[in-house]
Amino acid sequence: MNGKIKKIIVDFSGKYKMNKHVPEPTLRRLPVYLYYLEKVREDGVINISAPTIGKNLKCDPTQVVKDLAVTGVKGKPRVGYNTYELIHGLEKYLGFNKTNEAFLVGAGNLGSALLAYQEHHSLGIRLIAGFDSDEKKVGTHVGSTHILEYNKLFHLANRLNVKIAVLTTPNEVAQDVAEDLVNCGIKAIWNFTSTILDLPEDVIVQNTSLSTNVAVLLKHLNDLENKL
Repeated sequence: MNGKIKKIIVDFSGKYKMNKHVPEPTLRRLPVYLYYLEKVREDGVINISAPTIGKNLKCDPTQVVKDLAVTGVKGKPRVGYNTYELIHGLEKYLGFNKTNEAFLVGAGNLGSALLAYQEHHSLGIRLIAGFDSDEKKVGTHVGSTHILEYNKLFHLANRLNVKIAVLTTPNEVAQDVAEDLVNCGIKAIWNFTSTILDLPEDVIVQNTSLSTNVAVLLKHLNDLENKL
């Protein structure tokens, strides 16, 4: 890939709307801006400038302006951005202004932690059910979320028209489960396994490998210690 991706807005009637090419690093920074702006709004800040945002987030103000331009919200000279308008623009662009229902498959330690996390935080996705093949987990709850038998996934995905799934299974079964999800009509998979999924091109896969992130963290720590 060329380092840029197409932002795909999913209309859960089954249609897709392609937005302009947006660099993935930009998409990763947008939630950081949103979190920061929500904090300054709580402090009563009504208007804020790109240099102020850049200074507090330790990034180039020019990059801030370029990133925020994707929301369509424009700042005013010597005034900056209206905090409330910018928050609304970011939430709308990221899809955080509406709740998308999703399934989680693999109710082990990580899956259960994600189910518990959603009790306190909302990122535009609400996990409405968890699925597992372990009979000891089936019929239990994590918070208010039921853990259901894996085979029920096929019926419920179609009946509830769920298009998003979070994958937290063991690596060795991830590909098979992902294929089942696609056959159920799932169009977007948040993959927490280390498996590189081989799926049709029209299926959106967001990989979040904990092992990869830990490797980067430890490498940076090792480099830092070697400089001392």
